[in-house]
Amino acid sequence: MLPEVTDNMNQVSSDLQQYGLALVSDQLSNKQLTLARDATYRAAQEDITLARGADRFELDYGEGNVRVWNILNRHKVFQQMVQLPVVLTLLKEVIGWPALLSNISANIAEPGSDGGAWHQDQLYIPKPWPPRPQGMNFAWALDEFTSDNGATEVIPGSHLANDLDPSSFDDVAEPLIAPAGTLIVFESRLMHRTGCNRSNDSRAGLFGFYTRPIYRTQENWFLSLDKEVTESASEELLVLLGYKTRGFGLVYGKSPL
Repeated sequence: MLPEVTDNMNQVSSDLQQYGLALVSDQLSNKQLTLARDATYRAAQEDITLARGADRFELDYGEGNVRVWNILNRHKVFQQMVQLPVVLTLLKEVIGWPALLSNISANIAEPGSDGGAWHQDQLYIPKPWPPRPQGMNFAWALDEFTSDNGATEVIPGSHLANDLDPSSFDDVAEPLIAPAGTLIVFESRLMHRTGCNRSNDSRAGLFGFYTRPIYRTQENWFLSLDKEVTESASEELLVLLGYKTRGFGLVYGKSPL
């Protein structure tokens, strides 16, 4: 029912077409994984201390589902992760280039937390949808994803379904069980949700959603990003953030940067 974890990019491409998702290994170093995990939990604690982010994102519900926003400002490792070669390669293959980073946030499922709501990431696009996906989600398992600790649940193949019956989801839902450091890639038509955490440990994941450049980003990078992020950004990152553009967002007919 689910693809296996692989580092074979041909298999990744095949899995994305067949299942709507792929599990990719060996894309983060142990150092990057440790930095990203520690920075995520530290940022969550900072938000509590400073009373930031009290309102939950509309797709989250229930106690214990913690969303950490403004991730790119939290540590340079996140700036690296959103533009890793595997990310850029798959973006260009599936939705094309240039693309935009619409949002990136961490989700921490605490012990006893409820699951999230079933959804597809391109719900904001009026139907009937175009025949190709309009976005991609790149999710990093910062902790091991297990069937008990709130691993993301998916409906394999739902990216190709025209009519979905939510009453049958619980019978066909599959948890994405994966080691820490795994990259979980899925296209924007795949039905998915955060699972319930029935374990005694928290589970952290990092979710970056990318779209074709015709859509407005969910996060307002021009207001939220620290100046240090854009001053040190690569050309690829500037494109993903909308600072270097083609055709949209021009200033006096030219790209702002």
